[in-house]
Amino acid sequence: MNRRTLLLLSGAAVVAVGGAMLLTPADQPPPSPAGAALAFRGLAQRLQSAAKIEAKRHDGTLEITRRGETWVLPAKGGYPVRQEKVRELLTGLTELRLTEPRTANPEMLDRLGLEDPARDGATSTLLRVLDAQGGVIAELVIGRRRVRTQGNVPESAYVRRPGENQAWLAEGRIPVDADPQLWLDRDIANLPRERVRRVAISRTGAPPLVLTRSADADAKLQLAEPADAPPTDETALDEVGRAFEFLTFLDVKPEAEIPGEALGETRFELSDNLAVVVRPRKDGETIWITLAAEGDDEAARLNARWRGWAYQVGQWKEKAFVPLLAELRRQEEQRTEPADEAPEQPAGATDAPPPAPQAPAAAQDTPAEAPRPPQ
Repeated sequence: MNRRTLLLLSGAAVVAVGGAMLLTPADQPPPSPAGAALAFRGLAQRLQSAAKIEAKRHDGTLEITRRGETWVLPAKGGYPVRQEKVRELLTGLTELRLTEPRTANPEMLDRLGLEDPARDGATSTLLRVLDAQGGVIAELVIGRRRVRTQGNVPESAYVRRPGENQAWLAEGRIPVDADPQLWLDRDIANLPRERVRRVAISRTGAPPLVLTRSADADAKLQLAEPADAPPTDETALDEVGRAFEFLTFLDVKPEAEIPGEALGETRFELSDNLAVVVRPRKDGETIWITLAAEGDDEAARLNARWRGWAYQVGQWKEKAFVPLLAELRRQEEQRTEPADEAPEQPAGATDAPPPAPQAPAAAQDTPAEAPRPPQ
């Protein structure tokens, strides 16, 4: 074989390798962890008897308990949590796999965020799933999570079993949050402003107000009572109409524990035979409301969610639920009102302050002029 033949064969080999590289996908999928051991074998069957979920950290414990088919927060009077978040957590535990053993040295656990969760300043979380008798169904100390940018790479976290020093890298999603606020569905209602046809406002210590909207498609709320009221501000009226658009709460309590002083009552009449009665209360700077719906099936669904609960809403909602007449007036009208008259003064009196008293000449500090010497 001569030199030319060798060069031709080498060139062909280079072309073949290059073609193979072009035909091979650049991003190979990661190896499947299917061969790794499940963290909890047979967990799905045992979870049918789950009655409590605990997430313990050094600064507190989150508890979620089961009432019938609903998971609730005892710290919020038994208010329901986001059920899909509970399902995601429990499903994640059943699918969690221990893919790689890591350190078993207790002095190294801090680096993985797997220190004792009860220790001050610890970042780890002790997750436990218990049955109705308090028996442990599953428990795990969860440490740092590994962040991966590729979309086809599963989530992972460092974990260990309580009472053991062996750390593991586990693949799977474990959406555990120790903050109870993150488990709540904050939506109260979302009723478009166009549905509001009439609003009757009875604010404590203030004259009643009535707002109405005509049947026209583009009609806006107007102040109907009192009839002799001054011109109103369109934006302020629109805020009343939007009272239930994307309405969310900041906090929630059982209705029997609602704090504050009652501000009155407002009845919103909407299309499709729906009415909503709002009863706000003010506790310092916070606004709390209770809601009751009247009507057909839609009202029944809303009452199933609202009944028995008091919601803290934003302070600005006070002007939407129980506005005063002065808050609905056009701003220009308020600014052009004459100022209060000053009290009458005696004859000869002026607004100028009296002159300051002069000190006697002898008491003045300016020294007398010295006599001139003789020429």
